[in-house]
Amino acid sequence: MKTINKLKNLSGKIVLLRVDYNVPLKKGEILDDEKIVKSLPTIRTLQAKKAKIIIVTHLGRPEGKIVSDLKIDPVAVHLGELLKQKIVKLDSKNWDKKSGDKMRLEMLTTIDAMRPGEVAMLENIRFSKDEEENKGTLAQELANLADIFVLDGFAVAHRGDASVVGVAKYLPSYAGLLMESEVKALTKVLKSPKKPFVAIIGGVKAETKIPVIKNLLKKSNYILIGGGIVNTYLYSKGFKIGSSVVDKKYAKEILEYCKSKKVIKPLDVVVGDIKGKKYWVKDLDKNFKITDKNLAIYDIGPKTIQEYAKYIKKAKTIVWNGAMGYFEQHPYENATYSIARLVATRSKGSAFGVVGGGETLLSLEAVKMSEYVDHISTGGGAMLEFLSGKKLPGVKIL
Repeated sequence: MKTINKLKNLSGKIVLLRVDYNVPLKKGEILDDEKIVKSLPTIRTLQAKKAKIIIVTHLGRPEGKIVSDLKIDPVAVHLGELLKQKIVKLDSKNWDKKSGDKMRLEMLTTIDAMRPGEVAMLENIRFSKDEEENKGTLAQELANLADIFVLDGFAVAHRGDASVVGVAKYLPSYAGLLMESEVKALTKVLKSPKKPFVAIIGGVKAETKIPVIKNLLKKSNYILIGGGIVNTYLYSKGFKIGSSVVDKKYAKEILEYCKSKKVIKPLDVVVGDIKGKKYWVKDLDKNFKITDKNLAIYDIGPKTIQEYAKYIKKAKTIVWNGAMGYFEQHPYENATYSIARLVATRSKGSAFGVVGGGETLLSLEAVKMSEYVDHISTGGGAMLEFLSGKKLPGVKIL
């Protein structure tokens, strides 16, 4: 990919920068600004090259309508605080025909008046009904605002949206520094991992994890499974598992892939009620069963943690995506937090560690170990698709 480091003469040029600022908000307050912070090196690099910067992002799922709670204003204000400068708001509304020529003229006039190094931000791009399917003339409208396009939102690189792939067809296009670091780290894992290569796959959605397991079976030495993957595997083996979360649609595929000796299965699990008031550890032997519908599997057990630790401590490459259990509810956080500590302790030196996925990152933050992991991916879905071997539209077009 061409990156912004290749750009030399940007003085006075207008750069359209697609980022992912889809941050959690509560009553207008940003709860986690990690995605914004990670984009700052790209913004500052473009500022140093004296470019005018127009930022494009989405926020939430407004589905082509203007939703007041999803307006970009709090994000623009926070970015301004981080950069210590005012962010110019470009009121693009929802790009409908009624806004028309007057809106375009106002935006172009505002952009023209900007000085090199200044930053402007468009309104939530998903207010436009043409964004998510790259329809109509939205991509051209965006391209008409700038001279160069930079994609830095790896978390949206698996989408074929107008502001991700559409614009790149009309403007010279480059990867930002965050995009570059994501692709480098994940390519290193897939193309040239140091062995032993250990993958840890958990979470609830079997649909997104099965392609990853399938692809990593060819490349890794071991795959340690947790979360809903374990439940579905046990269900496919004919065990009674109470009200445990199961993805029946993918039971046959999970059973097939878990036959591999590379896939390391749990030795025991934590069974209990959903509120964690009643729970105990049960070995996964031939006598295992849960007949009470008020009970379910909510975590992998202590024997399994000890077993998984043996593989993690020997690893030279580690990829982790997905919680090991229902870690949001005490006491079902033990395995996920233990894995978080083990992965972080082994990373940065002994092994090259890559972690991604919302729940996975939350668990690292909970145990205050994020800083010890080599690469923390900002893209949950994009990371999974990349690891499953798919070509991401946003990466491909660059």
